[in-house]
Amino acid sequence: MTADRDQPLQPVVEVADLGARIDKRWLLRGLDLRLEQGETLAVIGTSGGGKSLMLRHLIGLSEPDEGTVDVLGIRISHLDRVQMRQLGRRWGVLFQQGALFSALPVFDNIAFPMRELRRDGLDMPESMIADLVSLKLAAVGLDPEVGPQMPDALSGGMIKRVALARALALDPELLFLDEPTAGLDPASATDFHRLYKHLHKDMGLSGLIVTHDRATLASVADRVAVLDEGRILTVGTLDEVRHVSHPFIERFFDADTAAGVQED
Repeated sequence: MTADRDQPLQPVVEVADLGARIDKRWLLRGLDLRLEQGETLAVIGTSGGGKSLMLRHLIGLSEPDEGTVDVLGIRISHLDRVQMRQLGRRWGVLFQQGALFSALPVFDNIAFPMRELRRDGLDMPESMIADLVSLKLAAVGLDPEVGPQMPDALSGGMIKRVALARALALDPELLFLDEPTAGLDPASATDFHRLYKHLHKDMGLSGLIVTHDRATLASVADRVAVLDEGRILTVGTLDEVRHVSHPFIERFFDADTAAGVQED
């Protein structure tokens, strides 16, 4: 039996009525969001407005007080630790500052997810890991000679590339990126945008990016979602969103004040 080509594709991420609170304060409430297959969705929002908290819920680091989170067609709140670890192999995460293990060289940082497969009895020979690490370094534009270097010897741009190589270690279907260009100079940020677009096309990735960088929106985002007061205010193309009448959106896209917009 062949699949119905007119059947709509299942969203890669689907969040319904998400609510999260700390103590008695609701930081997220009634949040709805969909990431479609193959698209790049960028999420912007006010400083401290819950972007990073939302991301924690999407990757299973926090459990919601209300609502549901489905990732790759699976409701993650129903999973035990082993199931969550297995599902997590299908996505990659690039954290805001790279989050490389400072005591490990580049090679071992990228190899880490591959070696973690042993926890579930999926032993990968070191010779294969070495070949795959070289491939991942090449995919992000780095030479194998970078492998022995320690993270503190790397530039900001190289740290982002190594962190991206680690996020791609298990050939994920989905990438979560938290402020991927934070701390980069404009030239390095432009290089990162080019790299992301190449990988997105070459690997058929879906991507969700939390950002405050207008250049990232213009360069890589298919759609933009605005998070304000704990919920998604609006979602649309960059041109659609920038013309929405709302104080945060107007400040964010104002040429004279956008530079002062802060990240979570």
